[in-house]
Amino acid sequence: MNKLEAFGYIAAQAARGDISFPTSVNAVLRLQLALDDPDCHVDEAIRLVLSEPQLAARTVALANTAAYGSGGVQVSNVRAAVQRIGYRRLRGLVAALMVRQFGHRIADPVLRAKAEQLWTHSAQVAALAQALARHVTRVDPDTALFAGIVHEVGGFYLLSRADGFPGLLDDDADNWGVLVEDVVSQEVIRKLAIPGDVAQAIGALRDGVLNQEPHTLLDTLLLANRYAAVGSPLGEQQIQDPGPLDEATLYALREEAADTAQALGDATLV
Repeated sequence: MNKLEAFGYIAAQAARGDISFPTSVNAVLRLQLALDDPDCHVDEAIRLVLSEPQLAARTVALANTAAYGSGGVQVSNVRAAVQRIGYRRLRGLVAALMVRQFGHRIADPVLRAKAEQLWTHSAQVAALAQALARHVTRVDPDTALFAGIVHEVGGFYLLSRADGFPGLLDDDADNWGVLVEDVVSQEVIRKLAIPGDVAQAIGALRDGVLNQEPHTLLDTLLLANRYAAVGSPLGEQQIQDPGPLDEATLYALREEAADTAQALGDATLV
């Protein structure tokens, strides 16, 4: 099967809804559904978080960041962390764990490096989106964080599939990978039950135009992608113009976002 045939095969599967997730992703999806249950008691939520050591560690780390009003008072246990950040913010951490699971089954070292870069990019975009939502666009910061985490989920799925097609993403001069990623993203987002407003913003991201006065979730993601220090390895071009934010504002946003990005987890895919 040549490269074009492989892209066509993957795109056709996605168009049919034939998307299969790794077992680890399905396990995190079950966790997300449980936490989304309005009848989920805080004790059950804590038990579920503790069942995933990575999630437990990141929950405590995130609760201790300036973005969540730690005020210098550190928490050291999951119960206090969950109570501080709340269920909605916990959902973002579950999404981060789920997205990273796609990279765990990648064996090819080149693709694995791309997946690690893609996670670093996603974490930076998510943290910047949250800060931008607070101070610039005034959209809901928790939604912005979540949207940033999942905005490249189609790319992670494509990388996980490319592991079975050697050389699939090498020297993609015709950008077939970008086109297939868009097709795949739509179906992956549907399968993951991503909320409609987030799905719409992600779908419009590649060709999106920034409003003169940024105020939407799409604007927030466009700005976060523009200012993220690490770009996507999947054909996304880094924008060179300075954009609408002055240096002082951008510095303050990046400072605020830095510990949130770190709390979401480093790039290493265990």
